[in-house]
Amino acid sequence: MKTLSVVPAVVASLTFCSAATGPARAGGGDVAAGLIGGLAAGTIIGAAVAGPRYYPPPPVYVAPAPYCYWTRGEPVWDQYRGVWAYPAVRICQ
Repeated sequence: MKTLSVVPAVVASLTFCSAATGPARAGGGDVAAGLIGGLAAGTIIGAAVAGPRYYPPPPVYVAPAPYCYWTRGEPVWDQYRGVWAYPAVRICQ
């Protein structure tokens, strides 16, 4: 059933294309310009379609930084000063 609807569309497009074209003349510069333009357009389109694909790197898990704080440690006898000292102790969780 689809082929029956495609055939009239192809026939109509070929009819309109052939009616719209004029006689072909090779006029020196026109042919060269068309050839160079066609090659340039084909190169650009081909490079865009077949170019390398760059994908982003996969996500990386980064552990959160540990929570650290400073507090007073156990008292220690300081013989030089002759007092009990409470040293600072870093605690990380």
